[in-house]
Amino acid sequence: MKQGDKIVYAFGKYTREDRWASYYYQIREILEVNPSTLLEVGIGEGVLMGYLKSNTNISYTSLDVADDLHPDVVGNVTKIPFTDSSFDTVCAFEVLEHLPFEHFELALQELKRVSKKHVVISLPHFGPPVLFLLKLPFLRRIQIAFKIPYPQKHVFNGQHHWEIGKKSFPQRRIRKTIRKYFSIIKEFIPFENQYHHFFILEK
Repeated sequence: MKQGDKIVYAFGKYTREDRWASYYYQIREILEVNPSTLLEVGIGEGVLMGYLKSNTNISYTSLDVADDLHPDVVGNVTKIPFTDSSFDTVCAFEVLEHLPFEHFELALQELKRVSKKHVVISLPHFGPPVLFLLKLPFLRRIQIAFKIPYPQKHVFNGQHHWEIGKKSFPQRRIRKTIRKYFSIIKEFIPFENQYHHFFILEK
């Protein structure tokens, strides 16, 4: 379901410092699994696409429901128009929460189907964060982050149907659902962006 036009991605409104930090981790995790071919579901601002096309030899393909973003293929994550095992890695960053939660598993199945090995995703993780950072000369930086549990009921805002940490969507439920289809080989929340929860998955 298309939920916004290209104007949604305006600099300063959508693109803030924390989101740029998230782009760093998207690129880092993609490069770590070292794919030759990659499908990105949800093209967004095209930052990942631009970096990979300009700086790597990865064969990149994009899929999005929004035709005004000019993806390589217009399509939906619940019915990806590619054959089984078409790509070494498939990624979907801040995409799956735009589907009703009852479609989450179908999307995971499709991501798994078209991937040969890895799937890399991030999901919004609600919760007031506590951050502590200390850097003294000649000493390694110390940083600590955690979320204060605050199970607020989620209300659809025209974009997100659900978020990790909201009432009815605790972390354990999301992990249990993901583990029906994948092994979770790594997960983390970047210190610089406490709203994005990354999962690196393997078939």
